[in-house]
Amino acid sequence: MGRVVILGSGYAIAEEGHENTHLLIEQGENIVLVDCATTPITRLKKVGVAFDQVTDLVLTHFHPDHVSGVPSFLMESWLMGRRRPLNVYGLFHTIDRMEAMMGLFDWKKWPNFYPVIFHRLPDQEMSLAINGSNLKLYTSPVKHLIPTIGLRVEFISEDKVLAYSCDTEPCPQVVALANRADVLVHEAAGGSVGHSSAAQAAHIARQAQAHSLYLIHYPAKADVQAAMLEDARKIFSGKVSLAVDGMTLEI
Repeated sequence: MGRVVILGSGYAIAEEGHENTHLLIEQGENIVLVDCATTPITRLKKVGVAFDQVTDLVLTHFHPDHVSGVPSFLMESWLMGRRRPLNVYGLFHTIDRMEAMMGLFDWKKWPNFYPVIFHRLPDQEMSLAINGSNLKLYTSPVKHLIPTIGLRVEFISEDKVLAYSCDTEPCPQVVALANRADVLVHEAAGGSVGHSSAAQAAHIARQAQAHSLYLIHYPAKADVQAAMLEDARKIFSGKVSLAVDGMTLEI
């Protein structure tokens, strides 16, 4: 059975118990880390995944709350003895900057470093990034402040679909990614430039005919969260929940 673990659910300002948003997607031979705001090794261990089991790292965009933990994750995995290759996916904009950042650490001089294979994704809708025997991951450009991708993940044996908006204003690309998805994980940082409110996320879920909606990338304040849920439930008739740190979604 596939699963998705919410390793962090917070927006750009992290708080204790409400880490910057990043996810783990696990299905068969594919163990996919989506973004890496902090060093996730400890959080992975808590959910039964060792650092060297991660096969793929998908970077949605090059903002600090989504990529700042990558150097530490790569270095700590090396120091702890990782040998298997790691595939890293992202748009040209993202991967070019990631390589430049790692270059500041002279990482190519680190002895006996495991292979890191960068995959530059095209800026086009429904691009197949990961084509596993039991998992397919597609990406589409969404509407954020810089080049950013949202995801559609198909769990083949379960015949289930999860979509993740990432940071974005409402846009047709997310509706397409979430078309009849079993789970839509949608950001709810607020209805500002490059972001969406909970109500806007609910409109997307309704348009896409998704079965359930999980709000993510939101502030930690309890009164704000209660209002978010109320707003979304007025619009979307399916299940609406908050994604919280440590939550597991069985797919």
